[in-house]
Amino acid sequence: MYRTSTCGELRLADAGKTVTLAGWVQRVRKMGGMSFVDLRDRYGITQLVFNENEDKELCDSANRLGREFCIQVTGVVNERQSKNANLPTGDIEIIASQLNVLSESETPPFTIEENTDGGDDIRMKYRYLDLRRPNVRKNLELRHKMTILIRNFLDSKDFIEVETPILIGSTPEGARDFVVPSRMNPGQFYALPQSPQTLKQLLMVSGFDRYFQIAKCFRDEDLRADRQPEFTQIDCEMSFVDQDDVINLFEDMARHLFKELRGVELPAKLRQMPWHEAMKLYGSDKPDLRFGMEFVELADVLKGTGDFSVFNEAEYIGGICVPGCADYSRKQLNELTDFVKRPQVGAKGLVFVKFEADGSVKSSIDKFYSPEVFAQLKQAMGAKDGDLILIMSGDKANKTRIQLCNLRLEMGDRLGLRDKDKFECLWIVDFPLFEWSDEEQRLMATHHPFTMPNPDDIPLLDEHPERVRALAYDFVCNGIEVGGGSLRIHDGALQEKMFGILGFTPERAMAQFGFLINAFKYGAPPHAGLAFGLDRFVSIFAGLNSIRDCIAFPKNNSGRDVMLDAPSVIDDKQLEELNLRIDLNQ
Repeated sequence: MYRTSTCGELRLADAGKTVTLAGWVQRVRKMGGMSFVDLRDRYGITQLVFNENEDKELCDSANRLGREFCIQVTGVVNERQSKNANLPTGDIEIIASQLNVLSESETPPFTIEENTDGGDDIRMKYRYLDLRRPNVRKNLELRHKMTILIRNFLDSKDFIEVETPILIGSTPEGARDFVVPSRMNPGQFYALPQSPQTLKQLLMVSGFDRYFQIAKCFRDEDLRADRQPEFTQIDCEMSFVDQDDVINLFEDMARHLFKELRGVELPAKLRQMPWHEAMKLYGSDKPDLRFGMEFVELADVLKGTGDFSVFNEAEYIGGICVPGCADYSRKQLNELTDFVKRPQVGAKGLVFVKFEADGSVKSSIDKFYSPEVFAQLKQAMGAKDGDLILIMSGDKANKTRIQLCNLRLEMGDRLGLRDKDKFECLWIVDFPLFEWSDEEQRLMATHHPFTMPNPDDIPLLDEHPERVRALAYDFVCNGIEVGGGSLRIHDGALQEKMFGILGFTPERAMAQFGFLINAFKYGAPPHAGLAFGLDRFVSIFAGLNSIRDCIAFPKNNSGRDVMLDAPSVIDDKQLEELNLRIDLNQ
């Protein structure tokens, strides 16, 4: 056997046993006639002791070990004189009697420790080394445990796991597809699924009334911290259910995960917040409720009550109250102004009002307004002496709210209010069914074309589709959209009407979605579904700022796998077989 024990399991009770360990050298320390080697495997670290007086040749061999050498050691478990309280194995050591170098190692490009000196790029290039670091490994162990809990929970609720195809047809609605050329069908392409949406709906038509899948999905989108070109969904669909049935079941699943993985008890019933309320109070359909600073609309107080033309000409004026920050310096306020003027936020400026601790008022607009107006502002904002008011305005209400949301989150970060060990979850409901696309100059489906409109709003589809609410719901935790779903249209006529509003001709709708429309002719049941982002869920539990460290082999911000050097150029022969000819000189 290569090993009889792991490097994380031996304790004082094992003293006197002869054991064999195998793993990687963390470090070597020579102290007088003794050499100490920290041996690491997936399970932990154990200290090895080599005594020059007992076996000089063996001790010399230990001194020649380098970091990350893969070795096998046999020895006797002994109680340590100088114990290490920071290690589970810190009470014991192994008095080595045999050493076998299984594989030597070059000096690694960064230290394989929790606090490494490697930057993101080099760690991703040598990801197989980065995965040896305990904190990265723990993220993947957490992911494993989470998927086991999910599978067991859904199995207990009579869900059946079904794998759906990876090579499917392209559907231009939504994000960009990754496409795959077909050698056997020249000039034609598969697409990689953005989600198994239509396939899981077909499973409902097939009578599989409860389906789930830990599904790989692909979207050719610009990347950010919580987005990768390939990601994993906990994908679910149910028949003969309404919105409350779905929300209640998956709220129970979330409650189960939080309790088992973090020891956190979620409330017996999570809050449900309508989309319009979320946008009005937080400027976001994924509000972070770990702290306050809700928006207050101030047009009644500030529009037309002074000589400040910026406010007098604005469609929307909103503010947040930052408790206890009236002592912010001019430098700090200028930093906030620069923050909202960044292209990522896009605001033209920022107004501040300080209600000083002594009762006085200082503001960037004090010359435009009377003391009475500032008194009304203080009351409207619910401000106290010592508070800071930050105000933004604009000619488009939702655009300005989104800018104010960025400022609110920035203040939450600056004040340390976004605690990663605090969890505030809620459901966002009553989304608009459609949203206007400036790029496409038409209405687009807010979620996807298969979302059921609220039955109360169906009469509005003909004249005012922009006012129709969707039977859709998003699960939000700490300002992150973790999952979402909706009731689906199961009536062919209503689905065709939906396609018409989205600008599909009947011919185009049949060409792209005829398989689904035709399936609905054969007794489609009422059905609904939901998908959680597994990567995002794990990153929340692990307290990560990015989903990359809970994915074994992630892509970088340019969508590249720097370890595999992908994407890459392929041989001309392969291009010819696929009937693809690319002239890079053009």
